[in-house]
Amino acid sequence: MARTHGHGNPKWTRDETILALDLYFDLNGKIPSGSDDRVKALSEVLRRFPHHAEASRKESFRNPVGVAFKLQNLRQVATGKGLGNVSETDRAVWLEFGVSAAATKSLANLIRAGVTAFEASEPVQEDVVFAEGRVITELHTRREREPKLRGQLLSSRRVSGNLFCEMCGAPPHTSNAMLQEAHFEAHHIIPLSNTGVRKTRLSDLALLCANCHRLLHRAIAIKKRWLTVAEGKVICGV
Repeated sequence: MARTHGHGNPKWTRDETILALDLYFDLNGKIPSGSDDRVKALSEVLRRFPHHAEASRKESFRNPVGVAFKLQNLRQVATGKGLGNVSETDRAVWLEFGVSAAATKSLANLIRAGVTAFEASEPVQEDVVFAEGRVITELHTRREREPKLRGQLLSSRRVSGNLFCEMCGAPPHTSNAMLQEAHFEAHHIIPLSNTGVRKTRLSDLALLCANCHRLLHRAIAIKKRWLTVAEGKVICGV
């Protein structure tokens, strides 16, 4: 049996496995060899992942043969046929997404968008990871920190009245008008996994103080599901 020579490489992450499952669905369960162009294309994407910079220097890391083996693993989970060396991540991803190729495709497209975004600038280092996975968590945070979008949100809130945190209700901690906006951050009230890769709308956002924003992100990570601002207010006790 062919070997991937991948011993010592990092384990496949949830994000990577979702991309592999997306390809598995595209292939209708027919697993090609590592020479297939679609397998090679996925290998190239996986080698660009921002969290595996050191490992990706190795030729064995997520090479096409290894990707083909992963597809075999997923077929074994899906049908009971194929290679038996499946992981807990393989089983968990299939349990969550195996019933919907469309949901898998939507999330896979977001992950690819996240990988591309990281190549344009340094990754955002967050101490929480949402249930959607690390890449989408960082893409979420990057979009929330986009200066133009945050500026539009602040302007829209000023038109309707004074600025305040939509979670705790607190106004800025300073009377200096030039500093008040620094108190606030934009928060996506809808997870990216629901909105897809479309442009963010102001109606997708809430204005939160930095403290409540951090608390809400932490609560979302702990609960492993998306929380509304109202739910966050109750859970965080603010």
